[in-house]
Amino acid sequence: METPLNPAAPSESGAASSPPPSSGFTSTRFVLVEPSHPGNVGAAARALKTMGFSRLVLVAPRVPNVQDDPEAIAMASGADDVLASAHVVPTLGDALSGVHWSIALTARTREYGPPRLAPRAAAEQACMQVGAGDIALVFGNERTGLANEHVEQCSALAHIPANPAYSSLNLAQAIQVLAYELRVAFLERGSELHHAQAEVGTLAQSDEIERMYAHLENALVALDFLDPRNPKKLMPRLRRLFARTGLEREEVNILRGIAKHILLKSGTPAGDA
Repeated sequence: METPLNPAAPSESGAASSPPPSSGFTSTRFVLVEPSHPGNVGAAARALKTMGFSRLVLVAPRVPNVQDDPEAIAMASGADDVLASAHVVPTLGDALSGVHWSIALTARTREYGPPRLAPRAAAEQACMQVGAGDIALVFGNERTGLANEHVEQCSALAHIPANPAYSSLNLAQAIQVLAYELRVAFLERGSELHHAQAEVGTLAQSDEIERMYAHLENALVALDFLDPRNPKKLMPRLRRLFARTGLEREEVNILRGIAKHILLKSGTPAGDA
């Protein structure tokens, strides 16, 4: 069952004990993409609550109504409120709607994708971004992790530098590590966080950036610069390039304006795509 995702309204769970919104705790979403095991979802809810977070988003969980699963409830171990208030959405794009900065946790090195950060550096980046609006941490399926298409939708990558001889972390452990680093960073920065928006400007949200990529891709096809039958790595490279910049809304509008005029000049339909 899917539940509506309201980016402006934080969950009521843990409201009495969580710091105020300016601290970043209520502006941070933890997104689990296609989680397989109800117990891991419950354990993730517990990991969030112990660090003062409450916004859990589940993308196409393999078990329907996983929030009501007995194993998930048992593993939540007192974080039933976080589990019960988790939002369920069909796609990562839906989970990131209204988010202007996101970071994907991955164990694999990616040839193309956003810059990779250690958890502490990722937390520092989050501090710089959270004052401008919602941010998200994205975690993959327990067995397969995140697909390249999911990683490409995120602003940055995080990697936990575990023991190379045995680097296996389960989903909840990985979430705990990132949630801890975020908690420490948010508490240390404290009142500085709400000043971040003036520093970073009005950043574009994830859904706005995705529409820009679709528009730009159509324009490059119209120019015969991109062959849709043999696209190679052009769009992933462009995504990586723009991920390094932290696109502002006005910059996205400029790029879409360029794409629109390319399509109009080329006589391609849907110039307002």
